[in-house]
Amino acid sequence: MMWLKTSTAIMSAHLPPPTPEALAHSEAVTRRLREEIGQSGGWIPFTRYMELTLYAPGLGYYAGGAAKFGGAGDFVTAPELTPLFGRTLARVAAEVLAQAGGDVLELGAGSGRLAADVLGELERLGRLPQRYRILEVSPDLRQRQRALLTEAIPHLVERVSWLDTLPEGLRGVILANEVLDALPVHLVHWTAAGVGERGVIWSGNGLAWADQPIAAPALAEAVARLPVAAPYLSEVNLAAPALVASLGACLEQGLVLLADYGFNRAEYYHPQRSEGTLKVHYRHHSLDDPFFLPGLADITAHVDFSAVAEAAVEAGLELLGYATQGRFLLDAGLLEPMAAMTPGTPDYLRAAQAVQKLVQPHEMGELFKVMALGRGIGAPSACRRLDRL
Repeated sequence: MMWLKTSTAIMSAHLPPPTPEALAHSEAVTRRLREEIGQSGGWIPFTRYMELTLYAPGLGYYAGGAAKFGGAGDFVTAPELTPLFGRTLARVAAEVLAQAGGDVLELGAGSGRLAADVLGELERLGRLPQRYRILEVSPDLRQRQRALLTEAIPHLVERVSWLDTLPEGLRGVILANEVLDALPVHLVHWTAAGVGERGVIWSGNGLAWADQPIAAPALAEAVARLPVAAPYLSEVNLAAPALVASLGACLEQGLVLLADYGFNRAEYYHPQRSEGTLKVHYRHHSLDDPFFLPGLADITAHVDFSAVAEAAVEAGLELLGYATQGRFLLDAGLLEPMAAMTPGTPDYLRAAQAVQKLVQPHEMGELFKVMALGRGIGAPSACRRLDRL
């Protein structure tokens, strides 16, 4: 075992301090992590650390009651910026629902804002799905989603249902916006002495890093395919391809739209990206230390869209296209609703500002990608113009 530097996760002066209650919650998460490490022989892989920190029942970041989305939370997602994002996805969904009928299934619906905007636009288009189904693992977020939907679209709430697992024989549309980046990842460390998996131990000062030889066959197989030369540290996400394979198994006919930040494999494992993509988000600050206030901060990693596409094709899905978010949204008609607004009005200016954030290369337009996968349908018009991976 290679021992590495301990992280003490000290609060910087420029970061908003947690409340005493929040700090006590983080300390409870840390105790849970320490117990897990002790029960596992003194070391856990980072993927397990990330899983517990984000999703441990009653403790994890997404299981807790603090605000996560929007100005009062830790980060802002596209649906929180403007309803134009959801309305644009709804137009794509409407084309598929016209072909296949069926439902809309959203994975990890966040605050519920995307669901409200998609359902509202589908109603305007006369293409309401039979059901709008939400797969959400967080009881706290389910409550928040229900409250928002009840306020925003009370007459459509009866169409919404929450699921614990993926359904079978689904027809329609599956939406996943910023879901894959929150799935637990393995950390892999390439050195002159060989390749190891980076994990977490408990030292006298708290949580610390330590490397061990790769033991899991699936991880070793995935690592062997990567174009990486030591020294290098990066993530390998086995959960994202597994999830996409599960979507392929449940989708009988329809479309899968994945929107997230990431790269193809060559870009992801570029020699200049030798420290990986792992980030922590806390009160609209981006940090590098995953040990920072466990349970109070989000942990994410960029998506390897090549691995996602390979898993989709193996599951029998067709890769309909892959493009930057900016290009996809513009092709899908993002600007069309603005034609009905009066230029110069507050609503128009707010919409224009949000659109800039969604499509400009230096904002979300270039880093975020959209991947369209299908089975048994003709590609929607916006997807026909997308690039191949």
